[in-house]
Amino acid sequence: MAATVDRVITARPRDIGGFSVRRLLPHARRRLVGPFIFFDHMGPVDFEAGQGMDVRPHPHINLATVTYLFDGEIMHADSLGYRQPIHPGDVNWMTAGRGIVHSERTAPDVRARGQRLDGIQSWVALPTASEEVDPDFHHHPQATLPVIEKAGATMRLIAGEAFGARSPVAAYSPMVYFEALAPAGAAIPVPDVPERGFYVVEGAVTLAGDSYGPGTMVVLDAGGEAALTVDERARVMVLGGDPIDGKRHIWWNFVSSDPDRIERAKGDWREGRFPGVEGDDEYIPLPEA
Repeated sequence: MAATVDRVITARPRDIGGFSVRRLLPHARRRLVGPFIFFDHMGPVDFEAGQGMDVRPHPHINLATVTYLFDGEIMHADSLGYRQPIHPGDVNWMTAGRGIVHSERTAPDVRARGQRLDGIQSWVALPTASEEVDPDFHHHPQATLPVIEKAGATMRLIAGEAFGARSPVAAYSPMVYFEALAPAGAAIPVPDVPERGFYVVEGAVTLAGDSYGPGTMVVLDAGGEAALTVDERARVMVLGGDPIDGKRHIWWNFVSSDPDRIERAKGDWREGRFPGVEGDDEYIPLPEA
């Protein structure tokens, strides 16, 4: 049986750190796809010399952030003491667990010359039993990620398992997350996992007679094989996995199965009880709503 479409989500613009992103998840009618509870397309944006990205220190709990770039560079810094530039094809995986603070900025040397920035930031909800793990951070260079060639498409496995390969990223629940690059006439396979979807970064693909272009996320029903026909050279992100174990609440940068935990996190940030990012005295205040 061929896969059928459950929902089509169109990106909505949001401002972060002085530039606009395209937000796909969470959506009013689709909160998660597998464990993925947040999905932003950052860019593409061209920063002139002297300009850059400035997402000031801010907190997270009970989730993992996943940063993956197509173009440009971002400097990650966090309250554990990590400072790590991320480049195209690398993965920054930050487990917030019981609480972490981080910033995402343009490094001074990159800011001086300007750059084009383009990439995806997603959040993965942690299983209930793992929500309060110790915070952690891991960087995975592009060369460490599996690359699969199939049906004319080249796929880089960011997290989870697919097509007999396994990513080195230590995920907390079964998932699949990969970037696919394919020329016109190729096909991009979508694994048969309980919850799954794809996001068209660039180009155009067809599924079951319907064409989808940039800025569109398509969530598929469970069951059945899926193959996207590439109409125009495409870059597509495929994501999904097992559904998370129960309802998740999301408020600002906080995700949790327990709404009271989010209220405690609000108070901790408001009262300055989260750890800071060394060398960065700025911060994003708690929103009023």
